[in-house]
Amino acid sequence: MEAPHNSLAAEVDESAAPRTVTVSLAVESPEQMQALGRRIAGVLRPGDLVMLTGELGAGKTTLTRGLGEGLGVRGAVTSPTFVIARVHPSLTRGPALVHVDAYRLGGGLDEMEDLDLDVSLPESVVVVEWGDGKVEELSEDRLHVVIHRAVGDTDDERRSVTLVGIGTRWAELRGARGALEG
Repeated sequence: MEAPHNSLAAEVDESAAPRTVTVSLAVESPEQMQALGRRIAGVLRPGDLVMLTGELGAGKTTLTRGLGEGLGVRGAVTSPTFVIARVHPSLTRGPALVHVDAYRLGGGLDEMEDLDLDVSLPESVVVVEWGDGKVEELSEDRLHVVIHRAVGDTDDERRSVTLVGIGTRWAELRGARGALEG
């Protein structure tokens, strides 16, 4: 599999909170998006919260599939849209993957509390699609992945991906630059 190419820029966003680190890169195909997920999994640990933002079809579930592969979890990672959340236990004694699709949840943290994510978070990696404005209060430290794609009637597979590490946990993201480049 090809690694995403173009330059990978890691920098501290001085205009944002001082504990925010941003990494931007280009992804050319679904296979590269999945490979990016595998690489991100290499820096994840139990207790990590990952928020995914992007239009329908941007590649959020494809990235999560790669995260699942990288974490070595059981079960096919598919969109949990209709079940809201799926738990994929580890096959490697690592953290479980809790995959949440908050698209149909209208409320904020109140509705999310019904899912008991705060209970799962310490020993799992929790990935929330469509979590903006809904799960930020679960952790001061989180990785926000924003995926942009061309909209409209297009077959363009290219994506612009921005990883925003928020909090002291993600200050080490600067050191993970090589791992993310592949």
